[in-house]
Formats: sequence, C-alpha cells, structure tokens
Amino acid sequence: MAAQFTRIGMVARWRPPHLGHAPVLNGLCACTEHALIGIGSSNRYDLRNPFTLDETLDMLRLLLTDHNNYTLIPAPDLGHGPRWRAMVKDLFGPLDRFVTDNPYVANLMADDYTVIKPVTLVPPAQRIAIDGTLVRRHMARGDGWRDLVPSTIADYITTHHLDQRFRQEFGLQTLMLDSF
Repeated sequence: MAAQFTRIGMVARWRPPHLGHAPVLNGLCACTEHALIGIGSSNRYDLRNPFTLDETLDMLRLLLTDHNNYTLIPAPDLGHGPRWRAMVKDLFGPLDRFVTDNPYVANLMADDYTVIKPVTLVPPAQRIAIDGTLVRRHMARGDGWRDLVPSTIADYITTHHLDQRFRQEFGLQTLMLDSF
C-alpha cells in the first residue's frame, strides 16, 4: 500500500502500550513515509506514568518491530499548554497530519497542523476500546491486565517485574481512584 502522507505525528503517554494502541501504531506507520511518535509526559514518573521513558521506549519498539519508518520522540510535560504546543511544533516540524484523541491537545495543535483522530487510521474491525487507565486498574488488582496488552508487552512487563513495582508504588492509589 502506498503511503498516504509524507509525515504524520502523534503524542500519547503509551503507559503501557495496550491492545488499543497496537492498531493505531500500525496505522500510523502504514499511512505515511515517516511517523513521528511522541512519548507524552516523558519527564514524569507517577500514577498516570508508571513506567520510565526507557521502559516505554522499549515497549514501543517491541510493538513496532514490523516497521522501520518511525522516530520515537520524548515530549515532556511542561505544565503549560502554549509552551508545550511550541515545543511539539519544534520537535516534529512540518507534518501532513497530527493525530490525537485528546480534545485539549487537538485545540492546541489546530492552528499548526491538520488534526485527525487515531480511530481514522484503524479499520473498524481492528478498533479496540481500551485505555491506559483500565489497564492500570487491572494491574493494580493483579488480574486481567495481561489480556489488555499485546503478549510481547505483557512478557516485557512481567520479565522486568514492572507489574509488581507498579502495585507496590501505585497500586493502592490506583484502587483508591476507583472508590470515588
């Protein structure tokens, strides 16, 4: 299939990459000559970002083994939308499309890029409604999370004991969020 775009970019936290992310990443790489994949909040290690930048990069590379037309770009959280927008524009340069499902980010980037939703890159039969919060909740409980991520990601997480570390460091906080 011929590439529809020359350059396409997306920023997401990918923590962890899950079954909903896998077809989006494949779609990104399949529709363009070069995909720029930003790791959002790359400078954060907390409840919503419980894997380090290096761990997240490793997991993304595992999902992208069938592709070689991408660049992974750390995109730190600056705590200031307009500054973040300028930073992303500098990091990504010109793009044919910017992909996001976040309405705030879409609004920030709309003056610089044509913004599309990730769902437009994924055929309907491959769309999986999962988000990172759901995966982290299951991981905090210690059950069911492996079924929500690709097997290579589950293996990486368990081999490196990241699921255990997550439960020790963020499990209780994650479960507390369910009670509100």
